[in-house]
Amino acid sequence: MSDQFLLTIESTCDETAAAVIDRRRTVVAAAVASQEDVHQDFHGVVPELAARHHLERIVSIVDRVIERSGLQPRRDLAAIAVATEPGLPGSLLVGLAAAKGLCVAWRKPLVAINHVQAHIYACQMGREESVFPCVGFVISGGHTNLYHCASPQHWKYLGGTIDDAVGEAFDKVAVMLGLPYPGGPHLSSLAAEGDPQAFSLPRPLLHDEQSLNLSFSGLKTAVRYHLVGPGKHDLSKLELAEQVRRDMAASFQQAAIDCLMGKAIQALRMTGLTRLCVGGGVAANQALRQQLQQAMAIHQGELIIAPPALCTDNAAMGAIAWEQVEAGDFAPLDIDIQPGLLRG
Repeated sequence: MSDQFLLTIESTCDETAAAVIDRRRTVVAAAVASQEDVHQDFHGVVPELAARHHLERIVSIVDRVIERSGLQPRRDLAAIAVATEPGLPGSLLVGLAAAKGLCVAWRKPLVAINHVQAHIYACQMGREESVFPCVGFVISGGHTNLYHCASPQHWKYLGGTIDDAVGEAFDKVAVMLGLPYPGGPHLSSLAAEGDPQAFSLPRPLLHDEQSLNLSFSGLKTAVRYHLVGPGKHDLSKLELAEQVRRDMAASFQQAAIDCLMGKAIQALRMTGLTRLCVGGGVAANQALRQQLQQAMAIHQGELIIAPPALCTDNAAMGAIAWEQVEAGDFAPLDIDIQPGLLRG
């Protein structure tokens, strides 16, 4: 049983997570500590608070998964893997420091994971056949990026949002509609009861055939103008009829989905690939999943979306580290974080 397991750590934003994964990419044990209650009053993640709560929880989370796995780390682990990019600087530092300490204590090599690539690799989980090559689409609160994924190790950036990530736009529109944090799931539930054609909203860059970039800032602003008009207004005092809230949620969601689907299909045409792999928190949105399935059926392509449980930030998608272990791609213990957004 020696060297047949990985310990993976995820702390890029506001989830503290760890998992033990075997060579078959099967999750032996996993745990996640959410910080939703910490950031709820701010309607978004406060980086300093996120880092502090990672610091408080990461040891207990790692202890929990090791205990559940029944492993002896020095004997059974092949390596310790941790997400080092991209993400919030303080959050990344906590995870990396914990991983380095465990590597020294247990005499194990370190593997540095790219968080965005791991989201796409979640599509590989539970599958014997490789999902590569594919167009990878990461759709989350912090990222909305398209990649040509030739293999688990070879990625080419194709395009992405030039401003807000789509998940961030969902959360900001949810605030306008008086919904609790995190707003995305609440907005989607409200949208199911509304008319997606009720409001005429823009689809920025959708018809730009020369670029795979996306933009959601203007869409978000258009929602605000429809609700309160131009200028500065106190949204906390905004009173909207319930049907208006439902219809705006549905109209915004449909506009965002149209942009995502359009660029996904465009990326497949530009690369000549037929397989689309989608990961990230917004990929759990049921309306998006259904409409992507319909679009891919029309274009006779293969769609693989990460299981809902693996869409939001988690350590199980750190199974991508096995690809690096098997290639002998280990990180030095003096490696640093790369908090900026991934482009290439």
